[in-house]
Amino acid sequence: MINHNDYTVEPMISAKEIAARVESMAKTIAKEFDGTEQLIVIGLLRGSFMFISDLVRELELAVEVDFIETSSYGDSMESSREVRILKDLRGEIKGRDILVVEDIVDTGHTLQHVKRLLESREPSRMYICALLDKPTRREVEVKADIVGFEIPDEFVVGYGIDYAQRNRNLPYIGAVKFKAETE
Repeated sequence: MINHNDYTVEPMISAKEIAARVESMAKTIAKEFDGTEQLIVIGLLRGSFMFISDLVRELELAVEVDFIETSSYGDSMESSREVRILKDLRGEIKGRDILVVEDIVDTGHTLQHVKRLLESREPSRMYICALLDKPTRREVEVKADIVGFEIPDEFVVGYGIDYAQRNRNLPYIGAVKFKAETE
């Protein structure tokens, strides 16, 4: 357990569980895109950076990696529901197969916004991969094609996911517990 002044982080999904699931997801994705000349893997920054790194190493496909950076949380635990694009793709996706890699699908606003943006650029095929899914928090109709883990409505950190830019470096996914909640 990680202890901070105002909160602790209790492990929820271990590094070994994550590694095994990433390997399994990569096999499913490789089957889905078998025969694709080169898959463009698009990571949603910043939370997906560890996941995308591990995922592309497991993919037995020719891949190109690009990133989009969005913001809807800032340093808060609640989404503002206003999605801003802070960094856009560098490359062209028209007529190409793309894999969108998201760390967590929560309210769905960010994924819905990014999906619409990418669809407007006319990729040949888009497949969405999310490490974590919180379906009880969904506010818009959007879903990933493949999900690593479905989790309860808890604020989580680790494996690239942060709270106020902290805890991205944890090798596992953990639930944030504020001191007032645990006392």
